Amino acid sequence: MPKKRHVGRFAPTPSGPLHFGSLVTAVASYLDARSNDGAWHIRIDDLDLRRIVVGAEKQILTSLETHGLKWDGPIVRQSTHRDLYQAALENLEKQGLLFACDCSRKALAGQTKYPGTCRDSNRPIRDNSALRIRVPDQPYQFNDLIQGIYTENLTHTVGDFVVSRRDGIPSYQIAVVIDDDEQEVSHIVRGADLMDNTARQLYLRDMLDRPLPRYAHVPVFTHASGVKLSKHSKATAIDDRFPTQNLQTALQLLGQPVPAEKSVAELVTTACANWKRSTVPKTPSIINFVSV
Repeated sequence: MPKKRHVGRFAPTPSGPLHFGSLVTAVASYLDARSNDGAWHIRIDDLDLRRIVVGAEKQILTSLETHGLKWDGPIVRQSTHRDLYQAALENLEKQGLLFACDCSRKALAGQTKYPGTCRDSNRPIRDNSALRIRVPDQPYQFNDLIQGIYTENLTHTVGDFVVSRRDGIPSYQIAVVIDDDEQEVSHIVRGADLMDNTARQLYLRDMLDRPLPRYAHVPVFTHASGVKLSKHSKATAIDDRFPTQNLQTALQLLGQPVPAEKSVAELVTTACANWKRSTVPKTPSIINFVSV
């Protein structure tokens, strides 16, 4: 059987400009793909219209280009995949795996996992109902290419999880499975804050008969307070005037050799040649990080 082509991706949400934590993840994903002679795609996570900031997508793409991270093929947007998500939900419903849930956030406040309130209530599926999927009482395990073996039993950790929100928007879990499969992504490199989402996605892949990709979770970078760098935490936008310095800092944090080249193109080429997953820090986060 011929070896499957290496395909990576980066999937930002257009809710603000690229911040340094996201750049580090993009760099890791890009280098991992290119060092394996693979393709690298961009997918815009624009399902939730309330989170979209006008002009943010253009800013993100400009920052990626300025830092020498050139993608393959056209930009893909999640908003064009609604029919694919609906087909997947109908597949799961036919298998008897979905149920309607009318529990409010207030009703579930303080719960560490879904208590199964609506699981056996046979509530009709209505416009204002969320859809949850019944999870099995069994462990899901994968060998993360950076962090190592990870095992999770969904029944014990999150319980039956949401696959379609009350407002009808498909959940991140179902969308990312369908999107990655449509783009034939073979290697998913992303932040370690998403590592505990992986078991849910493996389960959905099993139920939808989709092939399994390899996962590699890089550390997330935090403010001095320990809060993750994110648009929500008002992380400073990347300063595109200093792409070489930004890339060198990102490589250092990823445990990679830091090329001395001043040209962005030369620096990225050298970084691709030197990329090693084995030297990326095997930790979920790096704290006390001061953004550049």
